[in-house]
Amino acid sequence: MKDKTYIPRPADTKDVLLSDELMGLTEEMARNVHDVWSAGRIADGWTWGPVRDDAKKEHPCLVPYEELQESEKEYDRNTAIETLKLILSLGYRIEKS
Repeated sequence: MKDKTYIPRPADTKDVLLSDELMGLTEEMARNVHDVWSAGRIADGWTWGPVRDDAKKEHPCLVPYEELQESEKEYDRNTAIETLKLILSLGYRIEKS
């Protein structure tokens, strides 16, 4: 059996700077990230619950983005920021039409 040690190797984006315009986009992206996650959970039969319970398929984050704790919003924002930074680091341009 092979060693199944997983070592994450995310792209190095520490030197990628986002413009003010793209930073403004991150909140909208974060909201969408949360909605996509929530829709997937709900489709799988999950509902809101005061604590995460995998057996009951309950999760406290199955609420509108605005009702999330700031720490949860920050997780979604970071996902959005790192996605934008990766796109730029791969040589793509992001322009509003």
